[in-house]
Amino acid sequence: MSTVNAILSMGALGLLFGALLGVADKVFSVEKDPRIDQIIDVLPGANCGACGYPGCSGLAEAIASGAAPVDGCPVGKKRVADLIADIMGVSCESDCEPKYARVLCLGSKDKAIEVFKYEGIRDCRAAELSGGGAKGCTYGCLGLGTCVEACPFGAMYMGDDGLPKVDDELCTGCGKCVAACPRGIIELRTKNESVNVMCKSHARGPEVKKVCSIGCIGCGICVRNCPEKCITMEDNLARIDNSRCTRCGVCVEKCPVKCIIDLAKVPGGCQGCLGECASAGEAQAAS
Repeated sequence: MSTVNAILSMGALGLLFGALLGVADKVFSVEKDPRIDQIIDVLPGANCGACGYPGCSGLAEAIASGAAPVDGCPVGKKRVADLIADIMGVSCESDCEPKYARVLCLGSKDKAIEVFKYEGIRDCRAAELSGGGAKGCTYGCLGLGTCVEACPFGAMYMGDDGLPKVDDELCTGCGKCVAACPRGIIELRTKNESVNVMCKSHARGPEVKKVCSIGCIGCGICVRNCPEKCITMEDNLARIDNSRCTRCGVCVEKCPVKCIIDLAKVPGGCQGCLGECASAGEAQAAS
C-alpha cells in the first residue's frame, strides 16, 4: 500500500511541477521577433563572421534589434541590404559599393630574393614566427597560401609566380584573407580605388633594392609629380588617397620601379587577380 501511495504522490508532484513549468514558460517567455527568421532567409548563409557577429543568425538578431545596420552583411552587398531594408520597413541609404581583396605585393619568385629554403609548416603565420620566412623582404608576401585557405568562397588561389591571386567574380569582400595575412599586405578596395602602390615595405630604398626589384624605394617622385597632391610619403612608403585621385596616370608613368599600378588599366584585364603578372606595372607602362 505504501508503494502505491508513493507512486501516486510522485505522479501528483510530477503533474504539479509540469503545470507550474507550463505557466512559467508562458509568463516569462520572450516572444521572438518574426523578422529575425525573415532576415536569415535572405542572408547568404555563409556564416563567415565578416559582419562581426557570430554567423548569419547573430547578425539577423542584431539587425532586428537595431544594433546593426541593414547593410551589415559585406558579403550580400546592396542586393541583400535592400531586401533586409524592406523587411525592416526602412530605406537603405548606403550605396553598399562592393569591395574586393587586393594583394599589395608584387614580390614574385623572379622579383624578390629568398635568403634560405623554408621547409617548415606551409602556413604564413608559422613562417613569420620562424625567422620571418624565406624572403629577404620582411614586409612582402610569404607565399604559403594562408589567405587562400582562409577564403570561404574559393576566390583565391596561388599563382605559379608564388603570389596569391584573387578572382573578383567570386570575391565577396568578407575580409577573411585580410585577417589571415600576418604581414598585412591584403586590403579591401572598391573598383574605383584602382590606383595602388603595390608594396608595403617601409625599408629605405637601398635596402629594398637588395631584396626586391619592384618594391617602393621611397624616392618621392610620385609625390612631387602628382597634380592632385593626393600622394604622401609615410615612413619610406608612398600612400595614395584614392578619394582624391583622378587616375590621371602620372604617378604610374613616373614611378621608377613600376610598383604603382592602376589595376583598371592593366593589360589583359587582370585587375582582380593581378593576372599572373608580378610585372604588371612594367606591362602597363609599356602599353
